[in-house]
Amino acid sequence: MKIVYLPIDERPCNLTYIEMIAGSSRDIELTTPEYSLLGNKRIPADTEELWKWLTAEVHQADALLLSVDLLIYGGLLPSRLHYLKQEDAETWLERFRSLRRDFPQLKIYASNLIMRTPKYSSSDEEPEYYEDWGRELFLRAYLIDKKSRETLTASEEKQLEEIILKLPAAYIEDYEQRRAFNSNINVQILDLVREGVFDFLAVPQDDSAEYGYTAMDQKAVVSRREQLRLYYQVQMYPGADEVGATLLARAYNHFHNQSPKIYPIWSSTLGPQLIPMYEDRPFAESLKAHVMAAGCQLTANADEADLILAYNTPGKIMQESWEQDKRDITYTSFRNMLTFTDQIKYNIQNGKKVILADAAYANGGDRELITLLDEEKVLDQLLSYKGWNTNCNTLGTTICQGAIGLHAVSGVLKENLIYHLLDDYFYQAEVRMEMTADYLPENGLTYFELKDLAELVNAERDQRLTKRFHSMLHNSFKDVELIELKSFSPWNRMFECGLSINVRCENA
Repeated sequence: MKIVYLPIDERPCNLTYIEMIAGSSRDIELTTPEYSLLGNKRIPADTEELWKWLTAEVHQADALLLSVDLLIYGGLLPSRLHYLKQEDAETWLERFRSLRRDFPQLKIYASNLIMRTPKYSSSDEEPEYYEDWGRELFLRAYLIDKKSRETLTASEEKQLEEIILKLPAAYIEDYEQRRAFNSNINVQILDLVREGVFDFLAVPQDDSAEYGYTAMDQKAVVSRREQLRLYYQVQMYPGADEVGATLLARAYNHFHNQSPKIYPIWSSTLGPQLIPMYEDRPFAESLKAHVMAAGCQLTANADEADLILAYNTPGKIMQESWEQDKRDITYTSFRNMLTFTDQIKYNIQNGKKVILADAAYANGGDRELITLLDEEKVLDQLLSYKGWNTNCNTLGTTICQGAIGLHAVSGVLKENLIYHLLDDYFYQAEVRMEMTADYLPENGLTYFELKDLAELVNAERDQRLTKRFHSMLHNSFKDVELIELKSFSPWNRMFECGLSINVRCENA
């Protein structure tokens, strides 16, 4: 099947990850725009050229995976920085309608994010004033929204009063005008679903919280969805950068008239009920949403399952992945990793396809779990390993690789496993913060600014990643040789890395 894909932006998580998953299947032809059309961080994509490219490519396509944020705003970051007017919105809404008129048989799976509101002060991905006032912008909206639904404590009331007194009104106005535009787009896109312009719409919530701007914008979408009775056609859940994978899985499953059954096994008793960092609902609720959005089904019967989802969650308290040397005791006392590893091994040995969502820590994988799976000699027998960024980023890509990996190419799957172990664990959980602590200061660099020394950073990272991979994995990938590893620095920072690996599989 031919799939045309327009990602949220140009980063590897939105482009390379999807290309790798699609590449594990012989029957997917994935077409993506030229990289130069996709913009660069704050610089918007060339939306006019993208539209020309899109309308030319979909003539022979079976499905279109379309990011509304890319076409209207020029990408994820531009969606937080723009000064668009309603007439701009009308232009794109009509273009989407024309796409349906011109290609009535084309299946269109779209995504449109609810704009995030980070809890911290940083202007790396936000307006400049977010560097000094980001936390206050978040807290003001959080407390106002909470007050409208509950009663604030005395300390919260005092905190809100203090923020209102000192937060510059001009920043509130600028931020809220942009949010109002974006929220209006979120609601208007639902009308397109009702009209049949889009077959399916995913509405991920980036860096969501229980109260605040994101929650308020979410309520507007929920209300409109209920009015239009679009319960199945429009689905909303925490996430963002995994949405391309979710749409890919849904398109693939629909094309093949399949709905893979997924049986979850959990690493901890409380795990399903815990709320992960950067999200607004329990692990189990996000699981339900992501499975359905991907066109799969949950099952309570392991025997009838097509996929076993091994879901690694915290014991009770969630931490960042780079804090594993000082992890909370509940990672041990409220989890039994030996039992979890044994369940994974049992299912693999009994012919089940196991996909692993490693979400016990935020922003990186779990050293203990990877070590145990290597000891039991089943790490390289997983169908998929993912453990990056947020819980739902990990979950969405895991489910997608599972659905497409049911009939995948073995050698490609092993290459994908190695890629994500290098990226999600070795880089995100270990090398990233080590280099931030020792290598960057020595060279006058910072986490968000590598200046003109990115090539030096890349070379150092390559050496560390290669060394860690070979030193930690004693029993895995014996039939695979990691010939070459090269990394690069998207957006010229340390937060993520792009990888190019060359592996040789003896049994491919």
